[in-house]
Amino acid sequence: MAEAAKSLFLVVSALFPIVDPLGGSPIFLAMTREYSSDTRRALSWRIAVNSFFLLIGSYFIGTHILSFFGISLPVVQVGGGLIVISTGWTLLKQGSIVDQKGVKRSIEPTDPFHYAFYPLTLPLTVGPGSISVAITLGANVPRHHGLNIPSILAAILGCILLAVSIYLCYGFADRLGRILGVTGMTVIMQLTSFLLVCIGVQILWNGASALLAQMPAHVH
Repeated sequence: MAEAAKSLFLVVSALFPIVDPLGGSPIFLAMTREYSSDTRRALSWRIAVNSFFLLIGSYFIGTHILSFFGISLPVVQVGGGLIVISTGWTLLKQGSIVDQKGVKRSIEPTDPFHYAFYPLTLPLTVGPGSISVAITLGANVPRHHGLNIPSILAAILGCILLAVSIYLCYGFADRLGRILGVTGMTVIMQLTSFLLVCIGVQILWNGASALLAQMPAHVH
């Protein structure tokens, strides 16, 4: 139970600042300004489902793809940990999250679902950074004999929670902006970004420790 709770905490804490539904909601609102509230919520649901499958696929399949190319698990942990630290540090240094995504073009109101995957899911919501972190988290799962059922369930639940947060933040972006304001959303992101840096250091240390343990000991 404790292992499942830890895995759930890691998935949500590491991916939430990068997926950043709070920061993406003002941009989503600007790109769907011509839509009705009902259409915007339906589109938000589609984006949330797309994001769930992208994240869960990266978490479970990403390490197998890397293994196919001969990349060892500790190396993935070291490289992924560096990415997590770098991403968390970058987010931590940013003062405002409103312009974080850098997506400027709007979408036409004729067929809203045509844009559900690109650009609203990829790269606005789940980009290369989110995919890299999901792969790293999957590689960092403790391996036991057979399937690690608690970690699998925790990862699925964590991705479901992220998808729900995407739906809520995007579907109710107009209300969220009025309630929190720019300052409130920035404070939330600053706290979670610092936590992200700490998680990155832990993942990096796990990989580095495994690499050091594989080195032959020369004691004279």
